[in-house]
Order: sequence, then structure tokens, then C-alpha cells
Amino acid sequence: MSDRYDVAILGGGFGGYVAAIRAAQLGLHTALVERDKVGGTCLHRGCIPTKALLQTAFLLDAARHGERFGVRIGEVELDYATAAKYRDQVVGQLYRGVESLLKKNGVTVVRGHGRFAGGGVLQVSGADGYTDVAAESVILASGSRVRSLPGLEIDGSHVISSDDALKLDHAPRSAVILGAGAVGVEFASMYRSMGSEVTLVEVAERLVPLEDDDVGTQLQRSFERRGIRCLAGARLDPGSLERNEGGIAVTVARDGKEERVQGELLLVAVGRAANLEDIGIDGTSVRTENGAVVVDDLQATGEPGVYAVGDMVGGFLLAHKAAHQGIIAAEAIAGQDPHPLDPILVPRTTYCSPQIGSMGLSEREARAAGHEVRSGTFPFRANSRAVIWGEAEGFCKVVTDAASDEILGVHMLGQEVTELVAGPALGALLEATPYEMSRAVAPHPTLSEVLAEAAMAVRGQAIHV
Repeated sequence: MSDRYDVAILGGGFGGYVAAIRAAQLGLHTALVERDKVGGTCLHRGCIPTKALLQTAFLLDAARHGERFGVRIGEVELDYATAAKYRDQVVGQLYRGVESLLKKNGVTVVRGHGRFAGGGVLQVSGADGYTDVAAESVILASGSRVRSLPGLEIDGSHVISSDDALKLDHAPRSAVILGAGAVGVEFASMYRSMGSEVTLVEVAERLVPLEDDDVGTQLQRSFERRGIRCLAGARLDPGSLERNEGGIAVTVARDGKEERVQGELLLVAVGRAANLEDIGIDGTSVRTENGAVVVDDLQATGEPGVYAVGDMVGGFLLAHKAAHQGIIAAEAIAGQDPHPLDPILVPRTTYCSPQIGSMGLSEREARAAGHEVRSGTFPFRANSRAVIWGEAEGFCKVVTDAASDEILGVHMLGQEVTELVAGPALGALLEATPYEMSRAVAPHPTLSEVLAEAAMAVRGQAIHV
């Protein structure tokens, strides 16, 4: 290509396209290399399409329970084809929005598979052959992909990934889900709402093992009340997989006993792996550890002029984290003085029913880090809005350091808590104490009142329990 750019970005996912827009805003001549559609996994195979289907699942449950509010609906049925059409409409609308934003900001989008070729050059293989995109600085944002277990081959029909699940034309009659992290519990929740028989298998002793222990324990109780079979502390034998007339059968071992578990399909939700292969970093000073690129506080790698953001740098694999890292990298390249991203301040959201919203350290993590922990918990059943909503299950928990009064973490399980967790994240950024958190006035009746009550509960001062 004839132009030389100020910055070239490899990967048009959430981290990459946000970095491109921010760089262009700062006056940098910017190119974005993407072999597929801009928006990446989050928009096309992850966050957005799954949440659209989860919205369908939420409405199914609401419709089934309408009579308690005096709303008689009659027989409730799932029209999966229409739900899938709605999902695709949402994705399409947001995809067109991203393309429009890139165009509006003057970002040049180069289609094709890109590799770092050294010296600020991305070599792009596209439909018309090879082209070089040269720039003063490069941001790597190649993202991640679903992974499986050794010996467990994903075939896209009987053994599927979350990517494959979004291509199905129906909700399965029954499903075995391997992995009870965010992806696993979201699909378990969605399928159950859609009428599927669900067995959830997790090797850890609790569901959502990266969350606070209390969250995993109560989520399992909730799931089991909904009819989701939860096999925590269990191991699935990949070599035991059998394809049969009913779908699949596998052997699961728990508490010294083995059993065969049958389902129409096996959904493998055991995590993701960074896309580090064939991007040209071998033989460079870009260093990797444990399958992730090592970066400094401003997202710079060991290779001069090369930055990396998003899933490929490890930690929590979250789209919003990738976006913030992309902004930091763009601002650093532009000579700004961006504030590094503290991973403790990155909120996490899981859209099962009930939802999970969390930020910072769990109580177990805080104790392991050497903190003298003081925590406070407030139940949703004591919140007026939750009772009105008919969704009084769950709680808000605030974890603090007893000596410094620092808020170390906030953990919530309940209706729409994904919309609440940004508040504690802002409070943590501003170094709020539990006292300050409790004195931020929340309107009544709203779910947001649980934040102040849980903060007051740290010192045994909660009002409504």
C-alpha cells in the first residue's frame, strides 16, 4: 500500500477496533487489519448473540410466571427460529454500527490475514494477494479461540463449542455442558429456560470457580431448584465419549463413583486460548508466558513500537477489558499519559439467571493475599424492588481490608446485577471506603440500594436486616 500509517492494528475485535477509533481521534493515521468481520468474537460469536438468546430465555421465564402478577398469558412456547432471527438482527445492527464508526473516524480497514513482519510492517494476505501495511507503531489484538480437552474432539454436531451452539437451529432436548464458568452457566441457564434437560459438569468444587465462594454455592442451589443437574467436583473422561442414537453418552466420575450421562449433545465450555500462532511474533522480542503475550502497564511488548491488547495478553478474557487496553495503547502511542488499567477494577458480568456481577478480589483471594478481611452481605429478599420484581433471590457482598478500610471486592448474585456492578467499579477507581459507598444516596425503591446496605453491613450497620 502506498500510505505509511502512524499505527497499524492487527485484529478488529473489541480491543482492536476501539484502539483504532481512539488512535484516529488523536489524529493518528490508522489502519486496521481484519480477516473476518470487524467486531470480533464478542460481537459475532460471543457476548452479543448469546445475550440476545438469553433475553429470549428471560422473557420465556417471565411469561411462564406472569400469573403471580395477575397476567394470564396461556401456554408459552419457544419459537427458536424467530429468536435466532432476532439474535442475528441485533448482531447485524451493531456490526453496521462498528463499520460506520470506523469510516466516520477515517480508519482504513484492510481485509485479510495479517502477520507482523518486523520493522513496523504487517504483511496481509487477502483475496487479491499480499500487501504490506507499514506503520510507526503496531498494536497486536489477535484475540482468542475456544479450546477443548486433550482427546475430546469438537465436531460441531454432537460435541460442540459455544461458537457451534450459536449455529444450531433449535434448542437441544438435552445437553451435557462441560465447564461451569461464565460460558457454561449461561448456556445451562438458557437451555433450561428453553425447555432442555441440562447436566452441568465442573471439575472444581463449585460452579463459577473464579467467583466468590458464596456466589458459586448459591448459584448451584438456584440452578438445582430450576431443574439443572449440577455435578461439581466431577471429572468427565474424554475417552468415554460415545455417539449413539440419542446423541452422546460420557462417563463422569465424582466422589469415587462413575456414571454414564446421556444428552443430545456435549457442549465444551472449558475456556479459551490466545491466538498467537501465525501472527509473526516468533523470533521477535515479543515475549510470551503461559500462552499469553507479556506487556507493561501501557500495553507495550518487548519489541520496540509493538503493543498488545485483549485476550492475547491473558487475565480475564473480557471485551470491555480489551477495549480499555486498546485505548491505553492508542493514547501511549499518541504521546499521551494514560492511566494504566488496574485488573482489580475490571468488573465481571455473567448473564445466567440469576445474574452475577462482581469486581475485585473474592473473600478467599483477599485472605490468600494477606489481608485481614471484613465483609458485609445484604440479601435481595430485604430489598423492596427485588420483592416487587418477584426476583428476591441473591445478595450483595462487600469485601474490605479491616486495617485500611479499602474495598477489595464487591460480589452480587441476583436480578439485573450486571447493571449494578459499574457503580462499585467507579467507587473503587475513586478509592471509596465502605462508609463513602454507604453514603451515596440510592433512589427508592431500586436494586441499587443493596450496595449501600452491604457496605453498611461490613460494620454490622445495615438497616433492613
